[in-house]
Amino acid sequence: MMNQPIDLFFRRLFIVVAMVVVVFLLYLMMPVIIPFVFAFVLAYLFNPLVKRLSKYIKRWIAIIIVYSTITLGMVLLLWWLIPTLWNQLQAAWDYLPKVLNWYNQVVREWFVNNSRISLPELESKGFSETLVDYMQTNYKFEDASTMMSHIIASSMSFINNAGLIVLVPILTFYFLFNWDQRLHTWKMAVPAAYNEKFVQIAKECDRALMAFIKGQLLVMVLLGMIYAVQLQLIGLELGLIIGMVAGVASFVPYLGFGIGFIAAITACLFQFGLDWTYLSLIVGAFLVGQAAEGYVLQPLLLGDKIGLSPLWVIFSVLAGASLLGFVGMLIALPVSAVLNVLFRHLYAYYRSTDFYKGRKQLALFEKN
Repeated sequence: MMNQPIDLFFRRLFIVVAMVVVVFLLYLMMPVIIPFVFAFVLAYLFNPLVKRLSKYIKRWIAIIIVYSTITLGMVLLLWWLIPTLWNQLQAAWDYLPKVLNWYNQVVREWFVNNSRISLPELESKGFSETLVDYMQTNYKFEDASTMMSHIIASSMSFINNAGLIVLVPILTFYFLFNWDQRLHTWKMAVPAAYNEKFVQIAKECDRALMAFIKGQLLVMVLLGMIYAVQLQLIGLELGLIIGMVAGVASFVPYLGFGIGFIAAITACLFQFGLDWTYLSLIVGAFLVGQAAEGYVLQPLLLGDKIGLSPLWVIFSVLAGASLLGFVGMLIALPVSAVLNVLFRHLYAYYRSTDFYKGRKQLALFEKN
């Protein structure tokens, strides 16, 4: 009898140590695990298309067709986008003298005339000298061999990352090829008593995630088009790139509006100066974009598919940013959608218990 507590203690200690070792090994293998995670996410996103095509052709052919279509779409998009973005970036670079003049003639003069703060005058040449000083201070190359070693190390890191990028499509192919068999294996691993409920919850999570992803992608594209077209019509030279960035950043609630609005106002000040007409037009453009997002795009394309109130949306984004930074902001809403489904089932189970209905308390009261 005395040996039972000791055996129980060592058994629990062994389980704790094994869990710590497993977590530590997973941490060490993160560079290897990350490509598999990305590949699994991509396979989850592409599987509906592959599943539809596989009804008419073999699955591996359907995967190749989906791959080819997506690749061709990206090539065509980049073919049109890169020259346009290059022109926009050149226009942004040409604004540098205007920025410096604005700083010297407006900001610096205001501080000189209205305060005791004396700001330094900036010139384009000063930026080059500052960059050189920074490189010499932070990257001290004693000789050519040291510099070459740094370049080789950077090149090897780039090659490794490029290898992982090439690996992801291959892993995605294998995930897609055996997707149904893999899901069946996971389903059979669930105890029979909980299998039906587990499948029901998994299907609800899948519906919530897919509805959110499809709707959010459409919202991003349409919202980016709305911003870009309005800013281009106003005459803002950087309107296209600002609108596109605002649309992509709208994946995180309120981030796209904030980035796009600040960038557009700044570009307007450099291009047109303090012109209240253009500033009012840009403010109106972003108000139209917000109205379109809040009252047209999200209700039609997303609706109540996530099931989260605006308060919970803001809380989810802030909590994700606090826990995982920018990545946390990106995954906050999809994770919240899944947690919402789980909480709904947990709450339904809680309401079905004797504790909630008060039967146990009533039985104890009658005994007393």
